[in-house]
This record gives sequence, structure tokens and C-alpha cells, in this order.
Amino acid sequence: MVNQLRRLVEMGQSPWYDDIHRGLVKSGKLQALIEMGIRGATVNPTIFEKAVSGSTDYDEEIKELLGQGLEPPEIYEQLLIEDIRSAADLFRPVYDETRGLDGYVSIEVSPYLAHDTQGTVEEARRFFREVERPNVMIKVPATDEGVPAIRALTGDGINVNITLIFGIDNYEQVMDAYLGGLHDRRSRGEPSDKVRSVASFFVSRVDVEVDKRLDALIDAEQDGSKRQQLRELKGKAAIANARLAYRHFKRKFYAQPFHELRASGANVQRPLWASTGAKNLAYRDVMYVEQLIGPDTINTMPQATLEAFEDHGQVSRTIEGERHFEEARTTMQALGAAGINMKEVTDKLQVDGIAAFEKALERLYEAIRRKRAADAVSAPTEQVATPAV
Repeated sequence: MVNQLRRLVEMGQSPWYDDIHRGLVKSGKLQALIEMGIRGATVNPTIFEKAVSGSTDYDEEIKELLGQGLEPPEIYEQLLIEDIRSAADLFRPVYDETRGLDGYVSIEVSPYLAHDTQGTVEEARRFFREVERPNVMIKVPATDEGVPAIRALTGDGINVNITLIFGIDNYEQVMDAYLGGLHDRRSRGEPSDKVRSVASFFVSRVDVEVDKRLDALIDAEQDGSKRQQLRELKGKAAIANARLAYRHFKRKFYAQPFHELRASGANVQRPLWASTGAKNLAYRDVMYVEQLIGPDTINTMPQATLEAFEDHGQVSRTIEGERHFEEARTTMQALGAAGINMKEVTDKLQVDGIAAFEKALERLYEAIRRKRAADAVSAPTEQVATPAV
């Protein structure tokens, strides 16, 4: 059987896995994925909440930590940090073999800090110290407040995975923040060759939101030919958006201004295609992998997408070239002419993404509180001796 993951690597794309949890590590499944060709892993509050609430893998440790008087946020951090350390140790050979290109795992700062620059910087620094692995990345959201944190953390020499990027303008801010951090290090005479960063550009959620808006336009349109034109735009926004983002990446990191940084050892900030599972069953289940293959990129896949891609995915360089760029630009122009405001779409998706992570974290805290309450109810009561009469 052809190993499609290794073929992606030959094309210059690194396949990462969109999940980290205790059972995956302890069962040996993560090691098997690494041997299969997976070169990194990510996790977010939604994924981790499902892992904790949907299994008994963490119950004993939660009970022990509750017994120590820890509160749910502290317990969450301890559980997550332990998993990140274990996963990072498994990926360490990949990190060493690729000389720091791959082999990373990511831990996310609290979504409650998404609009708090200093709080983000402090928590990111603390996570980097506590995980204490060279192949960890700290995930920071690309909010207005997160962008200056990216520059500060890059300047510190901390590996940063910038998450919840949906729009091109926001992506430009993220790249500039990373470059600013590298320039800060250079001005202080500090090396940048060990500093790595990825920009997590979300894909499928764009189609979900745009398709919903197109459906509303289709329902309101009376002209049959115009209705058909609108239908033909469905499922095209996300790929076009990502391809345009890649064009911006190439212009930023393969242009003269970056050459001096590169000559001093600095690394490009690779785009990472996130949210690559097809959420619309009418679409090809591997479309967000097949159509975004190219050099200096990462695709982080959930389990179902990984299995589907290994089974029937096609590998070719699909993200580069003038034809692909023109198709993307034409798609965006057509969406704009139809009344789809992409900035409004991508801004909304970032707000929704932060809110979803906050809700997931609160569900996790509540699950821990329920375990505490259940333990309190089931704890044996102290027997009071009855005095002799």
C-alpha cells in the first residue's frame, strides 16, 4: 500500500495530527501514527474537553488532584501539560531527525485570555517553562490583542503556533508580528535558528459559513440562471481563501526583506492548514488536503480525514501556480459580486472560534466539579460511637 503521508512529505508538506489525549499516548496509537508518517500534533480546548469528559482515562488523576485541593482550572492545566510532555517525548526523534522542522506538539493558552495581551504572554511563558521540551509550541489566537503577544514571545525565543486565523488581512498581521520578533532578537544579538512558528489558517469552517450565506441568497433569488451561479460557488471559498493566503506567504518569506534574516539562521513561519475535515457530507472527504498541497506547509488532520486520505487521497502539488491563483482570485471576486463580505465572514469565524473554546473549557471545568460532587456524596461518613448506657 502506498503511504500517502510520506508522499506529502516528498511534496514539502508535513502531515500533523489534530488530537492529543491520554489514551492515544498510552495505548501506543500515537507512536504508530508517528511510524506511519505523522510529524506533529495539535490539540485545542474542544478536543481536550471531549477526551476528558468522554473517557475514564483521567478519572484517577482528577480524583487525586481534587484531594490536593486544586481547582478545575489548575487540574485542567496539570492534565494537559502531562499529556503534552508525553506526546513531545514521542515526537522528539522526529524533531531531532528533521533538525527542528517538525516533531512539535502544541499547548494552547486559555481562550479567556484571547483579548489580554499581557495575560497571554505571561501564560505562554509559564507553559513553555513548565512543559520544558524544545519541541513544544504555544498556541496563541490571532486576535488584535494576540498579535503583539506573538511578537513578544517570538522575541523571547518561544515557538508559537498562531491559531484561529481565517482572513488574509489578519494573516498579514501574524506574519509581520513573527518577523518583528525575529528582528527584535537580531537587534539584541540573539540567535533565531532554533525559533519556529506556524500560522494555523482555518479552512473548512470558511465554507460552512459562506455556504450558509449562499443558501440564503439562493432562496431569495428568483432568476434561475443566477441561482445556478450561486450554487456553483458553494464549497469554493475555503480553498480559494487558503490559496490566496499561501500567495501572501510566498511573497513575505521569499522576498528580499526576509533574505537577511534567513542568512542569519531565521526560519520561515509555515502556514498550517487547520480544520481540514470536510464538514459537508456532499463534499469530497479529503478535499481540504488534496487541494492544499505544496512546499513549506503543514496539514493537521483529524482521525477520519487521515484514514480517508490514506485510503483514497490523491497527492500532487495543488496550491502553487498561476492557474490556481487566478481561480482563487476569480472565486473571491464572484463571492464579492454576489454580496458575500469575506472580511465580515472571517471576523465572525474568529469570534465564534474563541467562544467555542471558552464553552468547551467551561464544560470541562463543570465535568471536574461534578466529579468532585460525586466523590463528596460517595465518601463514607465518619461513624460516631454510641456512648454506653
